[in-house]
Amino acid sequence: MLDGAPRLSRLVLNTANALLALAAVVSTSACGAAPTIVAPGDAASPLSLRRTIALPDVKGRIDHLAIDVEHQRLYVAEYGNGTVDEIDLKAGRVSGRIAGLKEPQGVGFLPKQQQIVVASGDGSVRFYAAADRREVARLQLGDDADNVRIDARNGHVLVGYGSGGIATIDPATHQLLSRLVLPGHPEGFRLIGSRAFVNVPDRGSVIVADVDQVRVLAKWSTGLNRLNFPLAVMPSGKDIAVVYRLPAKLSLMQADTGASLSSRATCGDADDLFLAGDTILVVCGAGQVNVVASGKDVRVATAPGARTGLFVPELKTLFVAAPSRVHPAAIWEFGLKGF
Repeated sequence: MLDGAPRLSRLVLNTANALLALAAVVSTSACGAAPTIVAPGDAASPLSLRRTIALPDVKGRIDHLAIDVEHQRLYVAEYGNGTVDEIDLKAGRVSGRIAGLKEPQGVGFLPKQQQIVVASGDGSVRFYAAADRREVARLQLGDDADNVRIDARNGHVLVGYGSGGIATIDPATHQLLSRLVLPGHPEGFRLIGSRAFVNVPDRGSVIVADVDQVRVLAKWSTGLNRLNFPLAVMPSGKDIAVVYRLPAKLSLMQADTGASLSSRATCGDADDLFLAGDTILVVCGAGQVNVVASGKDVRVATAPGARTGLFVPELKTLFVAAPSRVHPAAIWEFGLKGF
C-alpha cells in the first residue's frame, strides 16, 4: 500500500517515465531510423543561435511569449516565478517586470491599445499599459486561464480557461463578450476567420467551433494519439498541424473534415508549434526544436525543459524559452537559415 505523498509522487513519476519511454519507442519505430540531431552552431543546423538573453532571478517553468514588433519588446510568462518579464530586444536585456502573479501562462500584446494581456492559473485576465506596465483592467474567468489569441479580424482577445471554455473579450472596454463552452480544457488553438481549431487533450479530441456564433461545429477524435497540445494553421488555410506527446508525433489534417493527411515522429514534450512559410518548427521540452521542411527533417539541440517559444516572421527570428536547470534561465534567439 502507499505510504503518504512521497510514495504517491514516486508512483506518478514512475508512471510518467514509463509513458515517456513508450513514446520514445513508438516514435523511433514510426520513422524507422534515429533522427538527425545537431547543435545550434553546427553547419548542418537550419537554425543559427544569434545570442542568449538572461532572465535574472527566474526559477521554475516558463510558459508562453508575446511580441511588440514595433518597439521590439518581448514578453515572457514565467509560470513558476509568478512574473512576466519585458525584454528590450535592441538592448538584449530585461527592461521591466510584472510581479505578484499566480501562475502566469498566456500572454498577448495589443498594438492598437498598447497593452499587455496576461492570463493566469488563478483564472484572472489582466491588462497592463505597455508604457509603464501599470494594471488597467482585470477580469475573472473562473480558473486556469491559459492560452491567449488575438483575433486578426477585430482585435478581440480570446482566452482558453477552466474545465472547458474560450472567452472572447473586447480590448477597448475590457468587457466579456461571450463564453464558448467546450468538453474539456483547451490547450493550443488557432483561428481561420471565425472558425477556431482547439486541442482538447482531456477528451482526446480536436474541436472545431465558430467564435462568432459561439457554438461547437465538430469534434474530431485523436484516436490512439494522445496529449495534443500545440496546433497551427498551414499557410493555405486548408490544413492544420497538430503535435501529440504520446506518441511524439506531428500530424497534418484537413481543416474541413479532420481527415489525416500525413504524420511523422517528432521531438518529445512539445508545447509550441510555428510555421515559417512552408517550414514547420516544433519546440519541445526534450531540449530540441524539430525543423521540418521539404527534404529536411532536423532536430536542433536547445536546453532541457525549453518547450515554449515564439516565431516572429517580421524579425525572421525564433525565440525559445529555456528554464533554469542546467544553466540559468534565458531566452535563446535563433535565426532560420534561408528564411
